[in-house]
Amino acid sequence: MTISIASPAAPTAAVAGPAAVIDTGRVASLIHQLLVELGEDPSREGLTGTPDRVAAWWSAFLSPDGAATATCFTESQLGGQLVVVGGMSVWSLCEHHMLPMNLQVTAGYVPDGEVVGLSKFGRIAQHFAGRLQVQERFTRQVAEYLNGVIGHENIAVTVRGVHLCMSMRGVRMEEARTTTVHSGGRFRTDPVLSQQFLTLTTGLRGAS
Repeated sequence: MTISIASPAAPTAAVAGPAAVIDTGRVASLIHQLLVELGEDPSREGLTGTPDRVAAWWSAFLSPDGAATATCFTESQLGGQLVVVGGMSVWSLCEHHMLPMNLQVTAGYVPDGEVVGLSKFGRIAQHFAGRLQVQERFTRQVAEYLNGVIGHENIAVTVRGVHLCMSMRGVRMEEARTTTVHSGGRFRTDPVLSQQFLTLTTGLRGAS
């Protein structure tokens, strides 16, 4: 298992997905050509329509819905409470080998007068997963987006990834897992809060 712990940095512009509309016809043509170069017959039974299906998938995957405006609800009585949202599983694509990676996301924050609608955490994760990615950048992007939503840096995000570029190619280590952690605000300065978050994160994974 590889573990990377990131320090909070000054917010930077998120790496965007495709800027232009994807030409699915052109992509299908390229997939057709790829099949030929791999020694296949795109017209044979089983491959008929495959280029179009692959092109449609690429278009859908690289055009995810926006992260959406997060809904916050006023809760003036909250103070010092730790909120942890886990069990979020998203698929992304390694930009080095264009192979899938499954990312298990857990986010924690300390509310200050209001709470964030829970479904928005999953939407944020899906938004940043729907592109060519690396896990380290994905973790930072989710954390920085949540900083803007919540309005402070008392946020921590952990991501545990299974990378097919490591499981099915190269060293082919199927059990390999990569864990990244981005901690900000009190999660960096308060060891008790940090430990509570990491303990709950481990518990959520064990229960899934």
